[in-house]
Amino acid sequence: MRRIAYLVSSNVIEGRPEARCDAHELTAQMKAIDPACRDAGFALETIVWDEGFEPEHYEAVIVGPAWDYWDKSARFLDVLSAASASRPLLNPVDVVRWNMDKTYLRDLARLGAPVIETLWAEAATPEVIGAAFEALGSDDLVIKPVIGAGAWRQARVKRGEPLPDPALLPPERAMIQAFLPSIAEEGEYSFLFFGGEHSHTVIKRPASGDYRIQGSYGGVDTPHVSSPADIALARQCLEAACTHCGVETLLYARVDMVRGGDGALKLMEIELIEPFYYPDNAPGMGEVFARALSKAL
Repeated sequence: MRRIAYLVSSNVIEGRPEARCDAHELTAQMKAIDPACRDAGFALETIVWDEGFEPEHYEAVIVGPAWDYWDKSARFLDVLSAASASRPLLNPVDVVRWNMDKTYLRDLARLGAPVIETLWAEAATPEVIGAAFEALGSDDLVIKPVIGAGAWRQARVKRGEPLPDPALLPPERAMIQAFLPSIAEEGEYSFLFFGGEHSHTVIKRPASGDYRIQGSYGGVDTPHVSSPADIALARQCLEAACTHCGVETLLYARVDMVRGGDGALKLMEIELIEPFYYPDNAPGMGEVFARALSKAL
């Protein structure tokens, strides 16, 4: 059996004192991919990325749900760089470094991906937010940190209403987008690819009265049968990322898209670091993942 280190953060392990409310998602993810990987000859071992591990004891290292990297991004990259010096890292550290900073959206836009219009700022100050209402032509904005995930330090701001406490806004650089009503009305689509092969699509909807689609905020995800055209558009975004990073394919990728005001899907994010795979909505996902891992190694 070929040993594979599957890196995670301590807060996604059920039973840990620091476990997140959605730590069960790692359990579900491993239950979905581990049997198929074992059938293919791979033994996945979950390792907390910042508690010390010896990559030379493994044939390869996979970056799994490390849902705390944004708090310690420099250390995270150091650990991944050290691992990749001796073993294949999936996805590669240069891809992780690029995808960690959401200004990657500008690179994808230049390559023709249908990226949602985004403003970039060194800080989400009242002046910057005020100008963003005008620049984006919207009375409803979403402000996110340039490095972050899971709606961490993310805020929705409406014109004429008091601004959130600065402690709730991005601590440093920020990205600002117009709020799209389709998030609440239709939902956000996530297209899952493994080794470039489309595995499945889910649609994620927020809880009533919220706009955040993550399960930790009450969001619900359900399987969705995507049209060939929508899958092709998601694949176009993935191929643009591969082109920019100089790689042929990636072990995993999640392409998140929402419906724009013109009725077409727009790229919200492409997750190449630590995405949740939504395994409950894809019975055959484990086999697709195992095939991708075999191809990568």
